[in-house]
Amino acid sequence: MPGKNAMKHVVVVLTEPTAGREAEYNDYYENLHLDEVLASTGWHSAQRFELVDEQGMKCPHRYLAYYEVEAEDSASILRTLNATRGQRVQSEALNKATAGVWVFAPTGPRHQHD
Repeated sequence: MPGKNAMKHVVVVLTEPTAGREAEYNDYYENLHLDEVLASTGWHSAQRFELVDEQGMKCPHRYLAYYEVEAEDSASILRTLNATRGQRVQSEALNKATAGVWVFAPTGPRHQHD
């Protein structure tokens, strides 16, 4: 459980299915993986997105998973993710060779328009 000095972080994961296994990949990710990541790491929330348009640099993958995490220490986020991997089902439908994970910390306050 994060302490009172915890700060919001965003974890972005870009992945793609293994060739010929897209339906299995989407079912696994949406109906099992996100909830297992939240349960095993204690992270706050998760949501998936699919690339529908782009401009400029080409995005490497069509699928993005977005996690909101509270942590006092940014370095602990990936340590927690890796240390809890054995608590989650690993699917061959997710192409692990091309997946990437990025952790972002805020650089300023949240701006919002009502």
